[in-house]
Parts: sequence; C-alpha cells; structure tokens
Amino acid sequence: MSKITFLGAGSTVFAKNVLGDCLLTPALQGFEIALFDIDHVRLQDSANMLNNIKKTSGSTSTIKVYTDRKEALSGAKYVVNAIQVGGYDPCTITDFEIPNKYGLRQTIADTVGIGGIFRNLRTIPVMLDFAADVREVCPDALFLNYTNPMAVLTNVMNTYGGVRTVGLCHSVQTCIPELFKSLGLEKEGVKAKIAGINHMAWLLEVTKDGIDLYPEIKKRAAEKQQEKHKDMVRFEMMLKFGHYITESSEHNAEYHPYFIKRSYPELVDRFNIPLDEYPRRCIDQISRWKQMREDLVNDANLTHERSHEYASYIFEAIETDVPYKIGGNVMNTGLITNLPREACVEVPCLVDRNGVTPTYVGDLPPQLAALNRTNINTQLLTIEAAITRKREHIYHAAMLDPHTAAELSMDDIVAMCDDLIEAHGKWLPEYH
Repeated sequence: MSKITFLGAGSTVFAKNVLGDCLLTPALQGFEIALFDIDHVRLQDSANMLNNIKKTSGSTSTIKVYTDRKEALSGAKYVVNAIQVGGYDPCTITDFEIPNKYGLRQTIADTVGIGGIFRNLRTIPVMLDFAADVREVCPDALFLNYTNPMAVLTNVMNTYGGVRTVGLCHSVQTCIPELFKSLGLEKEGVKAKIAGINHMAWLLEVTKDGIDLYPEIKKRAAEKQQEKHKDMVRFEMMLKFGHYITESSEHNAEYHPYFIKRSYPELVDRFNIPLDEYPRRCIDQISRWKQMREDLVNDANLTHERSHEYASYIFEAIETDVPYKIGGNVMNTGLITNLPREACVEVPCLVDRNGVTPTYVGDLPPQLAALNRTNINTQLLTIEAAITRKREHIYHAAMLDPHTAAELSMDDIVAMCDDLIEAHGKWLPEYH
C-alpha cells in the first residue's frame, strides 16, 4: 500500500482541500493517508472529517492517525507539510507587537520582513528534524512544502535537509483568474508564463490567440486605480515596473520600500493597505472555528469537490505518467539566469512519472530580477543565520530587508532583533 503522509494535519480546512482531493482521485485509491500533528485534538478532528469524506465519496483509501512522527513518515511515497511553529499566540503576536514599538508596521509578516525572518528562524530547526526522519525512514519520498516562508524553507530542505522538496503556493494558479475577474476580462483561452520567486513571481507573458493582452490589462488597471480597491499595490507595481505580481497586494505592500512609510502615512490610505491584517485574520479564524468544526468534523454527510491545490494533481501525474504543469518552488539550477544559483525560484514545472522537472526560463526583465534580488538577499542571510547560529546574520537579514531598512536605523534594527530574540525565548535555538 502506497502512503501519503500529512505533517500538520491539524490544519483541518487545508487538510480537507489537499487530502479530500486525494480521496477523490482515482489514481490514489487504496493509498494510506497518514495524519500527524502535535495537537492531538485537532488531529482527531481532521481524521473524523476525512473519514466522512471517505464514506460519502466511496474512496478505498485508509485514514490513519499517528502520534509518532517517524512512524507516520515510515515508508511514505509522498509527504505534505503544512505546519505553523508557534502559532498565533505567542509567536505571531510577538512578530507584530515588537516591531510596532519601533514604528515598523506590517500586514502579513510571513514571508520576508522582520516577521518572515523570525518565522523562518523558529521553523527551520523543526524542518531539519523532519528532514532527518525522512532520510531515515522514507528517503525516496517527494516532499511537498506548503508552509511559509516558502522560499527559505524549501531552500533549506533541499540544500541542508537532503530531501527532494518542491514548494507549492496558491498564488500561481489563482493569478490569471483573479486578475481577469478584477478587470472584467475573459480568461478562457489565455496563455500565460509566470516565473520569479515565491510571492514575487511575475506574469511575464499573457496572450490570447497570439495577441499580447498586457496593453489592455494596463489600460484597465490604470482606470481602476482612480477608485479604491483591494489590489492597488500590485496594480501600481505593474504600472511602474511593467509586470503583474502573483501574490496579493497586502503581501506585496511589505515586500518593497514604497508603500508603508511613516514619513508618508497617506500612502497607506491611498493604496488601501490593511496594516496588521494577519492578526485580524487569525482572530477571525479562531472565532469561527467552533462553527466550522461543527460543519466539517461532525457532518457525517460531508462531501468534497476537488480544489485547485496542486498536491493531488502532482501525485496523479506521477502515478499515471499523464503530464501536468505546475508552478513550483525549486532550487535555481540555472533556471532563471539573472538570479543567484543558491536561491529558490518559482518556475513552471512538468510533472510525470519522472517526478517534478523544472523548466528553463532564462533572464527575467532586469527591473524584475532586481526586485527579486532585494528579497533574495534577506532570504539567504536568514538561512545563513539559521545554519551558523550567528546572531549577526539575523541583523544582516533584517538590515537588508527593503521595508525594514527604509523605516529604521541600523541601531534600531539591531535592538529590535535583540528584543524579538528575547521574546521568542524557547521558540528559537541559542544564537551567539
């Protein structure tokens, strides 16, 4: 019996999408679906939910709960990772409150920026523990990482974990549908090429019947910018730098030095930027969980429709040898020629029985590569900090972050990092 192991299975809603998809996929029938989470209550919730879907779908797969991680991984052919180390309380709260004291405002804080750096620093040791288990009990497994910060964690698993890892994000497959819906354009028949880094990949080409759609897209975007809407940052970046970005405006507002500025507070209102957005979402999700739990976990008639998540389609393509195209996060083995080779990049990949094969992109337009490199700088220094355990590299990562550097002095950045290290306490290893 082949086995799919899900680490972080207490993420019940996400487990429903990824594993519910697997239960509906003909090529994955008869698989064992192994669930692991350190929260045993949420773990059992997810098992109950998936057993409901198994019953209503007629799936022949087996749902099995594990409280021992190595046992859950043993013999797995595929591993899906969706953990969050430290959760909302205390770690996400810390990631926002301490920078706020220094006047550094954030929106999501899970990718780069000061919040992304510290989310990485507390997650990397856990991921390397996963990697050690994978090398021991399922060394040939394909590891799919859904956990943010995507680029750094996928890089670490490949470079230092010795595990064949592909990072997956929702933003690639939703890029065209969301953009075209926003602008009142028809997406059917559209061809697109997307590449860059996670959360800052670029819509490099967008055509229909051989016609470049960018002139019409930019015309409509410029008109739409006259009124407030939720995607103003990405439209502004496209109009200034020439290309649309895959990830949302609330994310991209904190990836660049142009939008959240104490010296120009009117920009936050002008570009409709939701400061402290992620804590609000967390509070909302926590408050809605009781009803969601009732709907998901205790509904014996629960059904599921296959989602747009890539995981089941990847597994299906490998099992059937019917090719499937994804946008995947992989190491830059010369794929994007004007980005560093040691970086993790997001490029089109072909999936078949051979696994996930990235495609060659070549040079990005120079202004786009330059923007990517500003974020890659912080990513690589964060990895350096995590691997060497040198505190100075935490400072370097923060001082190289575009938004942080635009708002704070170097002395304040160092002091803020020290405060964050102290506040995280046992959630971080010792740094010297």
